[in-house]
Amino acid sequence: MPWGLKRFQETGHSHFVTFSCYHRSEPERGMLADAIKSLKQGVSRRLIGEAEHFWQKRYYDFNIRSYCQFVEKRRYIHRNPVKRGLCKRPEDWEWSSFRQCATGCEGAVEIECEWTARQRERAAGTLSPAVELPHSSQNRA
Repeated sequence: MPWGLKRFQETGHSHFVTFSCYHRSEPERGMLADAIKSLKQGVSRRLIGEAEHFWQKRYYDFNIRSYCQFVEKRRYIHRNPVKRGLCKRPEDWEWSSFRQCATGCEGAVEIECEWTARQRERAAGTLSPAVELPHSSQNRA
């Protein structure tokens, strides 16, 4: 994963890297500004050094206020590499959470969610066998 993304990743937040954008669900504006600054500095220094400008001066942020908006933006983000001609299908773009969202299989971008937290607990042997999920077939009578 590119430098600067995992460093700012927190539980419940989504990160996406596309050709021209850095996408992240983040409620705190100050932290997002720091994350964008660090990402831009690292990338531009590696690509062109300190001599030229590589990025726009500002970034566009969009506050997601509903689950419907979240789904809409996530679809846009997942489809963006295809639209830009970087890959044929969303699952082919390595720096996307599409694979994990669609299949539950881990990819290069890990999204911390209830599923990944349970997987981590199972691997560590700390998930209680008595835990039942609300959608479990055992709860249906």
